[in-house]
Amino acid sequence: MIGCDCAVCLSLDPRDNRLRSSIYVQTPECSWIVDTGTDFRTQALREDIRTVDAVIFTHSHTDHIMGFDDLRRYSHARGSMPVYASVETMRDLERVFEFAFKGLYTIPGYLKPERHVIQEVKALIIDALRDKPHPTHLSAEQALEVAARVRPDATYFTHIAHELPQAAESRLPAGAHIAYDGLKLAFR
Repeated sequence: MIGCDCAVCLSLDPRDNRLRSSIYVQTPECSWIVDTGTDFRTQALREDIRTVDAVIFTHSHTDHIMGFDDLRRYSHARGSMPVYASVETMRDLERVFEFAFKGLYTIPGYLKPERHVIQEVKALIIDALRDKPHPTHLSAEQALEVAARVRPDATYFTHIAHELPQAAESRLPAGAHIAYDGLKLAFR
C-alpha cells in the first residue's frame, strides 16, 4: 500500500512485497496467463516470460485487465491471442479494448485477440483481499466459502491486501494457501 507503515507493508518477508495479481502457467503443451494486471509487464520481464499461448480473465476490474495491451508481443509471435473469459468479462474487455477486438489497427505487432467464452477446477486461484469484508472483493472467509462449493484440489488466495500477511496461511484449512509473487505451481 502506498504510504503505509503497517506491519505487512514494512515486513522483511519478501513474499509480503506484492504486485497486482497475475499468474503464469506453463505445461509441456502450452502456457497461459491468468489476468493481465497493471504490473503485468514488470512481472513478465522479471520472470523472463517468452511465450504465452492464451490468456484467461477472471473478471474485468481495471487492476486485472489493464496490462492487456502488453500481450501484443505474444500475440504477434503467435499471429493472434486466444482470450478466455466469462460472457460479462468478455463484454467489458471488448468495450475497453475495442481497438484490438474490432481490429482497428491491422499493422504487424498489434494485438489480435480470439474470443473464447469459458467453463472446471484443479486449483482454485481466488480473490481474498483481507479478513474484513470489502465492497468489491472477497474476504478470506468468503473465498473459503466459494472454495467449499467449488471443491478444488487446492485453493490459492490472490489479490491480497496489506492487511493479510503471508503468516495468515497457518490458520487456513488444509489445501488453502496464500499465493505470493513468484509462486510456481506444478500439476500432473
